[in-house]
Amino acid sequence: MPHRLIPLVLFLLATHASAVDRPTMADLQKALALHERSVVKVRGTRKAGLGVIVGTEGQVLTSVSHISLDTAQVEYDGRTLPARVVLANAYLKVAVVAAPAGEYPAAPVRVASESPVGQWLIGVVPGRGRQQDRPQAALARKAPAPFFDVSLALPPGSPLFDTNGRLVAVSVQRKGRGCRALSLDVVRQQLATKVATP
Repeated sequence: MPHRLIPLVLFLLATHASAVDRPTMADLQKALALHERSVVKVRGTRKAGLGVIVGTEGQVLTSVSHISLDTAQVEYDGRTLPARVVLANAYLKVAVVAAPAGEYPAAPVRVASESPVGQWLIGVVPGRGRQQDRPQAALARKAPAPFFDVSLALPPGSPLFDTNGRLVAVSVQRKGRGCRALSLDVVRQQLATKVATP
């Protein structure tokens, strides 16, 4: 094979692999159903935003900008519940809060040590005006570690799902027409450090 054709073949193989892995309409609908079931509003004293239930006992992953230093509220099932701040990390831009003990519809979670860069992720983009929220997919792109970027206009605290309908990351910051996100593996490491520290 002539050398000048090798880059073209590699490009076509990469394009084919991406097309095969692209989420289906069923994948998008599954992510939308999970979003509707497990996303709540988190409110601090000055700001409010989205969070996603990650524990059946009421743990919620959200953006650190939505909470106060040690208190927060979670709006769930038509009720406003007091929540305790379990983790708040200004550098990583994430927080975990715990609602009162009970049973909550936690999103299925996948904590993977490998970077999601190059993988298809699904988020639910808020509708404007009378438009409905809509699930969309985009490839995760490299950003300064430990973050990655996704070209989905998701507000901070929004979940990102893989094509199997598992929560893999959370949006922590709007970035241009997309968002900057953090994987659950990084959040898990922070929680482990916090528990290990007396």
